[in-house]
Amino acid sequence: MEIHNKSKYLNKTIIYLFIGSLLPGISFANTAENENYYKKNERNEIAIVKDSLAKTNLKKRTTTSIKKNIQSRNTPPLISENTNEVFLNTAINTARLNVVELSTIDVKGDSSILGSKNLQFKLPSSFNTIEQKELNDNHVMTTNEALRKVPGVVVRDEEGFGMRPNISIRGLNPTRSTKVMLLEDGIPLAYAPYGDNTSYYYPSIDRFSSIEVLKGAGQIKYGPQTIGGVINHITPLPPEKFGGFISYTGGNRDFLNTKLNVGGNGMLLDYTFKKGDGARDNTNHNIDDLNFKIIRDLTENQALTLRTNYFSEDSQVSYSGLTRAEYENFGGQYNPFKNDSFITKRYGTSVTHDWQVSQNMYLLTNIYYSYFDRDWWRQQSNSDPGNIAAGIGCQDEGGVGNARVAGQRINSDDCLGNQGRLRTYETYGVEPRLNINHDLGLLELSMRIHREQQDRRLVNGSSPRARNGSLSEDNYRETNAISGYISNKFDLGKFNVTPAVRYEHIENERLNKLNGAHGKDILHAWVPGVSVGYTPNDQITYFAGVHKGFAPPRTEDLISNTGGAIDVNAENSTNHEIGFRAKPNSKSYIETTAFYNDFSNLIAVGSVASNVPLAQGQALFAGLEILGKYDFDNGFYSKAAITWLPIARQESPFKSVQDNVIVANSMEGKRQPYAPKETITAGLGFRNNSWDGFLELVHVGEQFADFAETKNVDVLGQNGVINSYTIFNATVNYKIPQYKTSLFAVGKNIFDNEYIVDRTRGIITGMPALFQVGAKIDF
Repeated sequence: MEIHNKSKYLNKTIIYLFIGSLLPGISFANTAENENYYKKNERNEIAIVKDSLAKTNLKKRTTTSIKKNIQSRNTPPLISENTNEVFLNTAINTARLNVVELSTIDVKGDSSILGSKNLQFKLPSSFNTIEQKELNDNHVMTTNEALRKVPGVVVRDEEGFGMRPNISIRGLNPTRSTKVMLLEDGIPLAYAPYGDNTSYYYPSIDRFSSIEVLKGAGQIKYGPQTIGGVINHITPLPPEKFGGFISYTGGNRDFLNTKLNVGGNGMLLDYTFKKGDGARDNTNHNIDDLNFKIIRDLTENQALTLRTNYFSEDSQVSYSGLTRAEYENFGGQYNPFKNDSFITKRYGTSVTHDWQVSQNMYLLTNIYYSYFDRDWWRQQSNSDPGNIAAGIGCQDEGGVGNARVAGQRINSDDCLGNQGRLRTYETYGVEPRLNINHDLGLLELSMRIHREQQDRRLVNGSSPRARNGSLSEDNYRETNAISGYISNKFDLGKFNVTPAVRYEHIENERLNKLNGAHGKDILHAWVPGVSVGYTPNDQITYFAGVHKGFAPPRTEDLISNTGGAIDVNAENSTNHEIGFRAKPNSKSYIETTAFYNDFSNLIAVGSVASNVPLAQGQALFAGLEILGKYDFDNGFYSKAAITWLPIARQESPFKSVQDNVIVANSMEGKRQPYAPKETITAGLGFRNNSWDGFLELVHVGEQFADFAETKNVDVLGQNGVINSYTIFNATVNYKIPQYKTSLFAVGKNIFDNEYIVDRTRGIITGMPALFQVGAKIDF
């Protein structure tokens, strides 16, 4: 125990040593070259403001608001009375930043959770943005690929299309992205973020113009999940002038992606059709994603944004991975389950009301609704022969399940049975957010009233292709939540301090429709945090924060199928971070963050997607994130995102919630599963007139698949080390401006490496080599 305590103190020295490494950054403040650079670029900053105003109908309203704000603060005018032109008064930098801050909360349709582009540099929390240009130029195919460009984020592949990403932030288990808060335009994206925060639905990456990732204390504004981070997916703003584009991409593995984007007069219609084969045999996808967005002024000070979307997926997707013998005999692409089917439909709509109440008060209100239906028919959910569907030729001694363990090539038609796991979710909510500027800074208040309804059925079919059968589970689950949030950002010259607190009140109910058993649970929590920022000049910002991490258990984890209470606690942690972001000159940018997240309770979610029962225990995660960008003078440019996670440790054995027995040989001091020590995404590009090429390296370090750090692979393929892997992606773009056309060629995993990404349900490998060509035509 003494050794363990010493180790824990040693881990904290990572933070203290890192603080020391920040000090040289102050030198950025005094270089003559950088002073000249920022003086020249003050005009560029205001050009950005002008451009953002031109993209909306709020130019008049925003200009008036800025003007009043400046006058109320007794600062020299930054707005010309005669021309309404915006320009900088370089003598008063603080007033300039205050103007930009008000202008951003005043612009309708702004869905960012990070605020003004000009003020993001000063944010006292770690964040990253994947911009539209990067998504377009790299021809990012999946959300998985996009998020790997962010330090601290690890995404585990599944079927190859990124439709069910498994996202981890700062070492947390990625299974079904349960530890992450997902938003779209600042509105909850997951179909049940309180009662079942899993991502069997994820929109196509083509829907979004950018993606934001927020970590640190700032994330408590967007609960209930505050243990890892927030990912916000931003849809494009509708244009005022008529225009749009059409694009086509085709490639091997039957890949096709067509997209139409057309809009004008504050309206936008966006449609994507995507299809292709997945990472394994008997896996293919057909996806339709239709979105409509309209923004309208109601008055001089009010605007309304309406979003509506329809998403469907009709895919052939299996759930089970391979046994060890199957992988050795037939390779990673082998999948014998030709009869499995995955069909989803989702309808969503939301209304956002923007109201500039006064010169110092702004109210934004979101109202949202979504309906999600999922039917997944499959014959086996993992590689264990006892998990296969009941039926002749399935579980018996000479059946399909045991033949798989023996490494025999099977015909899934010989198993006369399957299972339909059928889910329907409806989610409603309203969330007003009020910002008030005052003499001491910015006060933010919000509340959310949220309701979820789940209908879950388990149907046992009597044939390989059955789509009905005997009903063995029929559950209704309901969650009603009320939350509140308050923070105040105190502006103290070059310093800012933001204390904040969130409150969650969550009521869960579960009804077993087969026997009438009913149970109810009430959970409430206070989630405080504080963040501090120091920006001595426009070239560097230091930030630090500490907050309580909180995540509620799923409804099914709180209430048993018989209506009884389950002794499971909410996830709780104390999360720390400290870092800096710097732009030493016009060509470079760097951000470095150290984190230390101490969990008094961490849940290992039990399901068929995980090879352990529901369990909980203590854990510690600590590491370092680095993001760097550099543009060379000769046309080359580079970017790197690096995560180092030396500590992802079990601080106590994880024990089953049901019987308090240690699960999977968990042990204090062992490493958490699916927590690689290092991940690197780095790229080198070259631009020359109409040409643009980019080569990207993606490296994921070694990781364990279980709590026991098992190295040898078991017969089911579910336990054992997952070796590190490195893949390369490449893109070439050629633009023809006179025809408003871009041509491109894309390669993913260009050396066709075969690598294992997952063992939770048996062995699953990543996507083989993909090669695509396409064109985009603007109009």
